[in-house]
Amino acid sequence: LRVRPPRTGVANAQLAEARAGALPTVDIGAGAAFEKSTGQKFSKSFNLGTQVNWDLDVWGKVDKGVNGQTAEFRATEADWRAGYLRLVADVSTTYFQILQFDEQIEQQQRSLAKNRQILSIFQSMRDNGLVPETQVQRQRAETSRLTKDLLELRRLRDVSENALCTLLGVPAGDFKVPPGRLQDRVSLPGVPAGLPSQLLARRPDIVAAEYRVLSAHELVGEAKLAQLPSISLTGRAGTASFALSDLLRSFTVGFLPSINIPAFNPGIKARVKTTEAVVKVAEQDYGRTVIAAFEEVESALVNLDAHRRQREELLVQVEQLQQVSAQTQAQLSVGVISQLDVFENERSLLAAQLALLASHQQVLFDTVTLYKALGGGWAPVEV
Repeated sequence: LRVRPPRTGVANAQLAEARAGALPTVDIGAGAAFEKSTGQKFSKSFNLGTQVNWDLDVWGKVDKGVNGQTAEFRATEADWRAGYLRLVADVSTTYFQILQFDEQIEQQQRSLAKNRQILSIFQSMRDNGLVPETQVQRQRAETSRLTKDLLELRRLRDVSENALCTLLGVPAGDFKVPPGRLQDRVSLPGVPAGLPSQLLARRPDIVAAEYRVLSAHELVGEAKLAQLPSISLTGRAGTASFALSDLLRSFTVGFLPSINIPAFNPGIKARVKTTEAVVKVAEQDYGRTVIAAFEEVESALVNLDAHRRQREELLVQVEQLQQVSAQTQAQLSVGVISQLDVFENERSLLAAQLALLASHQQVLFDTVTLYKALGGGWAPVEV
């Protein structure tokens, strides 16, 4: 994270290039001429000269360009923060998903074991003529379906782990997440009520769009200032001699101030119109970015609230089914109900527990989405 991103480095170099426009330039040249004509003696001459050119930024045109490039540099930094924020969100959700698969695999194995026990009971009942063969076949098909789903969960777990490796910048397979249970390892973070809309001002995409509007306005100013006269100073110094040993004995020095008044240059006017059009585009992009940000935050809050309420109902459902399971176990011990009834109740409990796990993961996903939508959480941190 401490390494400057490549695009930010390019923007910083472009900023230094814009600043260099206000500095004088120095050219140094040296030459020699050798000539031999028919009937003439061989002649030779040497020269050495330097020239300094300095375009005075009387109207602040260079400053406008520097300001515009500075704004673009800040926008590039914001783009990098936006990409980093997306990376953090993707790593979090992928990690949560892996733990969810671990817990689903564990519960799927329990459900498969229960269904195999039910299959064994049906086979015994069929052998005694209590149930038809179709009942056994139906239960065997259900067991095969659960086995197939278990294999699919393990595949999805491995694929998600490979995706996490890519997000972390390591080859797939080089990083392994220890098995764990999502609901035990990751608790639901609290989100305060009444989040201020000022938090959106630090969203990286909004910051980048705002800086690009500023950059476009500065470029308009630079284009308009190009219509004004430009003043430059030129200094020259040099020496020449027919003998190399006498080259540094005599010098000539000259100073030439000049003013350039643009009389008719359609390219300058076209440049002004182009930059003004860019300003309108940048302002429209900024408006769309802000509108989309408000929508994303509001939708994240709605989803988070709704899924939290659904999770509370699922908690009640699981609690009730756990009580039913305990009661059926007690009834089984006194012979009131059969083992098959107990297995059916436990299968319903497992299904409710899977739904609760999915709801837990969904609330975590909504929280990460809200974190990203607010530009990095809900803490009032200045960026």
